[in-house]
Amino acid sequence: MMGPQAQMGYDRAITVFSPDGRLFQVEYAREAVKRGTTAIGIKSSEGVVLLVDKRITSNLLIPDSIEKIFKVDDHIAIATSGLVADSRVLVDRARLECQINKLTYDEPIRVEGLAKKISDHKQQYTQYGGVRPYGAALLIAGIDNEEARLFETDPSGALMEYLATSIGEGRDTVLKILEERIDPEKKISFEDSIFLGLECLYEISKDKLNADTIEIGYILLKDAMVRKMESKDVREYVEKVKFMHKDDMNIENKDEQEDKDETE
Repeated sequence: MMGPQAQMGYDRAITVFSPDGRLFQVEYAREAVKRGTTAIGIKSSEGVVLLVDKRITSNLLIPDSIEKIFKVDDHIAIATSGLVADSRVLVDRARLECQINKLTYDEPIRVEGLAKKISDHKQQYTQYGGVRPYGAALLIAGIDNEEARLFETDPSGALMEYLATSIGEGRDTVLKILEERIDPEKKISFEDSIFLGLECLYEISKDKLNADTIEIGYILLKDAMVRKMESKDVREYVEKVKFMHKDDMNIENKDEQEDKDETE
């Protein structure tokens, strides 16, 4: 076991491994992502959907001014979690890579190709002195050759493809639900993927699930175009999910009232 003083030396140098093979700054960047807003990506039989519960820290904030799902090309969208400024820089770089590929090869960039370029860029910031890792994780979703793709990249530059995954706060809870509800041998419908994603967000936020803070983006196989769901449609889905869990909410409210009565 290393003492605080010994560990401090490795904290200050991002390019130096600790004796047990760890890069502390990368681990701290991952912790920053865990404190970020919850983002979920789910592939379906009709495409891929991204859902984000935007964290509103003040009643004075305008929810529409907070963007967590970004269109980087006609067929690719990115959902972010972690440090907002770092996420914005990575999204801008992703858009630049899409434009470079289009001008160079006269064709849209492949989703996997973009995911690898962004991951390589993030990895570079884990091995040079004088820089720090990006404190942001990304879900990169899109359509390649009429096939839905979903990638996750974390601050270390690691890249993996998923049927469904999550980043940000409550990731472990969401992954447990997704693993229980999704059969790798069967593709779920687009409608079911939205309900499943919202149910995951409900489990994290409980009765605080708010349609005003939910952002949903999707890309369908039929046209491979990034779209964001209208606020009224998001509200309809959220209200349906709340209705499905109304009994749970009533039980929770009853328990809270009983606790209140006992303390009075």
